Amino acid sequence: MLKATLRSFLAHKGRLLLSALAIVLSVAFVAGSLIFSDTVTRTFDRLFASTSADVTVEPRNDLNSQLPTGATETVPASLADRIAKVEGVAAARVDASVENAPVVDGAHRSVGPTTGAPTIVTDWQVTDRSPVKLTSGHAPKGDGEALLDADTADKKHLGIGDTLTVQAQPGSFEVRIVGIATFTTTNPGAALVFLDTATAQTKLLGSTGVATSISVDATKGVGDATVKQRIAAELGAGRYDVKTADEQAESSAEQLGGFLDIIKYVMLGFAGIAVLVGIFLIVNTFSMLIAQRTRELGLLRALGADRRQVRRSVLTEALLLGLVGSTLGLAAGIGLAVGLIKLMTAFGMNLKSTEMVIGWPTPVAAYVVGVGVTFVAAYLPARRAATVSPMAALADAEVAGVGKPLRTRAVVGLVVGAAGAAALAGCAAASKTSTSASLLGLGVVLTLIATVIAGPLLVRPVIRVLGGAFPALFGSVGRMSQRNALRNPRRTGATAAALMVGLALVGGMSVASASMSKSFDSQIDKTLGSDFVLQNDNFVPFSKELTDKVRATEGVGLVVRQRFTPIAVRLPDGRRVETSAAAYDRRLDDVAHITYARGDTAAALADGRIAMDATFAEDHGVRVGSTIPVEFPAGRRTDLTVGALTDQAGSGGFGMQGGLVIGFGTIEKYVPGGQDSALYVNASLGTDADLLRPRLERTLDPYPQVQVRDQADYKKLVHDQIAVLLYLVYALLGLAIVIAVLGVVNTLALSVVERTREIGLLRAIGLGRRQLRRMIRLESVVIAVFGAVLGLALGLVWGVCVQRVLALQGMEELAIPWTTIVAVVVGSALVGVVAALLPALRASRMNVLAAIAHE
Repeated sequence: MLKATLRSFLAHKGRLLLSALAIVLSVAFVAGSLIFSDTVTRTFDRLFASTSADVTVEPRNDLNSQLPTGATETVPASLADRIAKVEGVAAARVDASVENAPVVDGAHRSVGPTTGAPTIVTDWQVTDRSPVKLTSGHAPKGDGEALLDADTADKKHLGIGDTLTVQAQPGSFEVRIVGIATFTTTNPGAALVFLDTATAQTKLLGSTGVATSISVDATKGVGDATVKQRIAAELGAGRYDVKTADEQAESSAEQLGGFLDIIKYVMLGFAGIAVLVGIFLIVNTFSMLIAQRTRELGLLRALGADRRQVRRSVLTEALLLGLVGSTLGLAAGIGLAVGLIKLMTAFGMNLKSTEMVIGWPTPVAAYVVGVGVTFVAAYLPARRAATVSPMAALADAEVAGVGKPLRTRAVVGLVVGAAGAAALAGCAAASKTSTSASLLGLGVVLTLIATVIAGPLLVRPVIRVLGGAFPALFGSVGRMSQRNALRNPRRTGATAAALMVGLALVGGMSVASASMSKSFDSQIDKTLGSDFVLQNDNFVPFSKELTDKVRATEGVGLVVRQRFTPIAVRLPDGRRVETSAAAYDRRLDDVAHITYARGDTAAALADGRIAMDATFAEDHGVRVGSTIPVEFPAGRRTDLTVGALTDQAGSGGFGMQGGLVIGFGTIEKYVPGGQDSALYVNASLGTDADLLRPRLERTLDPYPQVQVRDQADYKKLVHDQIAVLLYLVYALLGLAIVIAVLGVVNTLALSVVERTREIGLLRAIGLGRRQLRRMIRLESVVIAVFGAVLGLALGLVWGVCVQRVLALQGMEELAIPWTTIVAVVVGSALVGVVAALLPALRASRMNVLAAIAHE
């Protein structure tokens, strides 16, 4: 049996390797994501470990900052002298460093990276842990001198003698580049500007009496943990964060983890799609191969092989296929990881492919995914093979399962589909976002399973409609292509299912994104009442001097500031919720139209007051007049009174989770030194907005990171951000289509082999080669369009349900992107044509007599 299995595998290796491509793709994405993330993690672990001081003292902050405040938390610089006297401390240095100070060159072009990495302005201190070394020029001395890292200097074409402007929180200042510093470790992609310590304290923090942290060197022979314990005892508990080098490195790695998780989850999403679609391909391939080998399997049974041996033989073939696919996929994953590393290098994160990390979990995961998926996918065909009777050796080979009734599928599909429909109906009717989202996930899974199970039942009615015009347009060739697609509903359904999965995802996300865009457009129209909004793309705040210059611009009437802060609220139900609050000037009503369930803007923005979303308040037992304990950054605490409740759906969601809104008096008291994230600007009486815009743009010329936007620009910004998600979905669609094309090619190729004698007879009675190719192409097209119709129908239902979930967050508009849907159907027909090219060409080149004699 083993010899027979190996011979069978090698006899069909071409067809099986086509199926193995799905395994190769899924394993490649799994292995590539693991290798890349492990490499980046290891690289930055070494960087953080080698550059962290033995002990670091920082301001205490128990809040996870979701949006930057622009405020820089500091510690007294005098702590360095106190810490230096602690037993076991060799040296203590003040640090002055900020990540929120934009830097521009003499032509008002940003010096910072465009990849989202920070621009760090910091003090220059030479230690054995410095990540850079001075390679040209001299160290900065006093006001007006700075070092620039070599990578940024090279990218921005800057050198010694050039002038930079640093836009710090206390105010902008100019420096001249007097030296270039080169990274001795991995460059994380940031731009670094170095000042001398006293200048950094004064210009960045406003005083030489404060520092952003204190770096401590331990005496040789004294452990970091011991020094940390002694420093904490000296400074007192709770006021400062005291961390060892290992703890500081771990904290930095956690901040990097969010970035890595995004890449990892995206790639694992691609792997998941490849696995899901690949299962259909493998099931179909093995089912067809077993159907074609009915006589062969029957002969094995007649010679004494029992059912278990036959089943084991087929599963052994699947195991071999999985091993081959996993091995090739692992190699492809290494190549993919190298490509990602080079891509990150192009973006400024200088990783080295020679230091690539391939830990033991990576190959284990690769083979578990590859072999496991193939084994599972081949199990049902293997069971079907075991049921072949020894009498089948005496009969003509016929396709297994053609004549079997589909009653079982109908019952199971109906039950699962009913459960899925009930879940989606519950999703649409739910009043809580969490409940609605959970039911949506359950409904999506169940309806997908139901459609896959019941797909063969839909083949005959749907394809009769889709291919109804074929006989009129293409005559007998069209009629035969339609009947070929109807011949085996199970095969047609499984082939179309591979395409259906990807298109269902695209249909659902297209509806969701179109609905989000339309909802945001509607909210912007309803809520945004200002002529212009000034802000960064990523909400990075800007200095107070910019606000002052905007106010002084000719033609500017009203300026309303927006500022964010991390915040934690203790609610009456006992929950502590960490989120962000938005602060506004009191004339907010002049630039925005907010709907209140209780109270008004004056009550919401009064000193000592806070407003929140009415639904959030109801969920946690909050009413107007309730007193809420609130925690701000740096441990500042107070009690605020709820002054108003907003209708999040009608207010455009001005806050974050909970829709928390406070006034400027409150935020300036508890988050001093913060910077504005946006300015809402109205033209003065008698000034046309079209005339004001160029004046504002001239004012902002030295601040290239800040843009002027009107309502149309603001809508475009939102659309572009939503489009990023849609592009990811389209990429998933592309992967699904690639595997689906492989499935159609495989199905048609095996179908041509199966129908060799039939094709020979058709050619003998006069069917031309061109007509034969057309027949196979039409069969492929109708199968592909059938998959598209099922997928889009399912996706539209999912999309509508996603919109109902979004409606609970205020996005109440539903939009169906009909242009996209029509384009997808047309594209599916083209996919069918492309997939049929090789099988049709092979069929047309068959020798007629040899085909007729084929068994």
